[in-house]
Amino acid sequence: MKTTDYIENKINRFPKSYVFTYKDFVSEVNSKEAVIKCLNRMSVSGKITKLSKGKYFKPEQTPFGTINPVQYQIVKDLLEKQGRIIGYVTGLGIYSQLGLTTQVSNVIQIGRNSFLPPLERGKYKISFVKQKNIITKENISLLQILDTIRYIKKIPDTTISSACGRITNVIQELGDKDQARLARLVLKYPPSTRALLGAILEILGKKDKKLKDTLNPITKYKLGISKEVLPIMKNWNIE
Repeated sequence: MKTTDYIENKINRFPKSYVFTYKDFVSEVNSKEAVIKCLNRMSVSGKITKLSKGKYFKPEQTPFGTINPVQYQIVKDLLEKQGRIIGYVTGLGIYSQLGLTTQVSNVIQIGRNSFLPPLERGKYKISFVKQKNIITKENISLLQILDTIRYIKKIPDTTISSACGRITNVIQELGDKDQARLARLVLKYPPSTRALLGAILEILGKKDKKLKDTLNPITKYKLGISKEVLPIMKNWNIE
C-alpha cells in the first residue's frame, strides 16, 4: 500500500476531531519526512485541519461550520506521558462542566506538578497552574473542584455567592469518602481555599476540626459571599 493511501485510510478510522501528529504513522511508515509531506498536502486540500505546528485533526463539518476538538484532544500530550498522568484540564472548561458559567474561551488551563510557560496552539492559549498534590486518575475530579474553590472570584458570568451555592451542591453529591479526600487534598492549597471548603463541609454536616486547626485564627478571608448561602462563614473567618 502506498504511503498516502495508508495515511488516508488510518485517518478515516480516527474519531471525529481526534488530534494527531506524524508520530501516529511512523510505526508503519519508515520515512518521517514522507508522513509530514503527506499531512501537509492533506491540510492544504482541506481533508484535515492544521491545529498548530505538527498537529492536525479530522474536521467535523456542521451547518454552522467546523467543530473544533475538545480541550482534552488539544492538550493531551501535556496531560499524559508514556501512559503516566502528568496533568489535567482545569479553569474555565471545568467551571462550565460544573454548571458555574456558560462562557466559552480559547484559553485552556492545565494543572501540573511542574510549571511550564504559557504557549499557543492555533487559536488556543494554554496556561499552567502548579498543583502541589500528586496527580492521579482518581483524584483529578477532586482537584478540579478545589481549583474552582481557589479561583472562585475569577469565575465569569456569575456571582461569588451563586458559585459557592453551586459548588456546595457538587460537593454534597460526592460520597463520604470523596468528601474526606477533599479535606486531605485541600491541605496543600492556600488558606482561603481551606477556609471555604471547611465552611462548605460544615454546612453539609462534616465539620473538620483538623482542617480548621491549619488556619490562622486571626486571619480574615474576604470573599463576599452572602450569609444566606454560607450562614456559618464567621466560624471560618470568611467575610
